Amino acid sequence: MVRVLDVVLSVVGLVLFAPILVIIYVVGLFDTGSPIFRQERVGRNQKPFILVKFRTMRIGTAAVASHLADGDAITPMGRFMRRTKLDELPQLWNVLTGDMSLVGPRPGLFNQQELLEARARYGVFTVRPGITGLAQVNGVDMSTPELLAETDARMLAEISVRNYCRLIIHTVLGGGRGDAVGGL
Repeated sequence: MVRVLDVVLSVVGLVLFAPILVIIYVVGLFDTGSPIFRQERVGRNQKPFILVKFRTMRIGTAAVASHLADGDAITPMGRFMRRTKLDELPQLWNVLTGDMSLVGPRPGLFNQQELLEARARYGVFTVRPGITGLAQVNGVDMSTPELLAETDARMLAEISVRNYCRLIIHTVLGGGRGDAVGGL
């Protein structure tokens, strides 16, 4: 049932937000010169996939977890997009193609060894990673890998259509703060 909701809601989201996606893309051309950001992330069963987002940091910024990134690398437009979560909209494509779900553990990087190990212990890799989840709406980010893996596991144990919808609504209404960047 969740996969059906993912497909329907991602199609609806891509259609409804198409004008916003185009505007952000054009503004991003002036902001960074390359508005689309692609990065290999850890997916279901620890298989790699390419995550698609709007670029919020300058080109050439180190590929590290957000909390380890240099806060000065974020562009002014990037700050706005991170605060409003608009940088996440292209991930609706990842949801539609089956690499991600709307709700699930945020996909980490392969160089986040502590997080990978904790998530493996908690069985978090058995599901598709998500755009949002329990950790995100509660302000738990990748700077606390053990707590993040525990929170992800709790979300998976309690997931239902009702909780899935509740987490999406909470996110759309501005719940959570996103990943901290460089201690910001």
